[in-house]
Amino acid sequence: MENANRVPFNGTKEQKEQLLEVIAELKDTKGCLMPIMQKAQDIYGYLPYEVQKMISDELEVPLEKIYGVATFYSMFNLYPKGKYRISVCLGTACYVKGSGEIYAKLQEKLGIEGGQCTPDGKFSLDACRCVGACGLAPVMMVNDEVYGRLTPDDIDGILAKYD
Repeated sequence: MENANRVPFNGTKEQKEQLLEVIAELKDTKGCLMPIMQKAQDIYGYLPYEVQKMISDELEVPLEKIYGVATFYSMFNLYPKGKYRISVCLGTACYVKGSGEIYAKLQEKLGIEGGQCTPDGKFSLDACRCVGACGLAPVMMVNDEVYGRLTPDDIDGILAKYD
């Protein structure tokens, strides 16, 4: 789980207390792990190592199991999302028109991999399967703004809008 691009964990005392309260409330319920992890993500916005460790310690469940659940289900995020959430469509229409190159260029420019956030918390990058704008392929979104008919050369100009 360690990564050079990892954003430092900045959990608060209030968040920790809130999580411990949720765990205490649900820990004796059969099948409590997923609901606790969902609440933890609601509290922190993602499930960093430190939060997974708290859940592991409180439930006396191996950390590997929590990490396995967090990485198996796409609803869980191991990294925080940036102020500007970039999502590149890798669905068929976009992919055949070059969205893979767009995605690769963004990884290179931002210095992160898919699913990660830049160390300054400004940008996060994800792939998605379809945004319903196939006629504009290839497409990416920055928060709710759709950019279509992209080439890798468009990336610098788009990123500059968010500086």
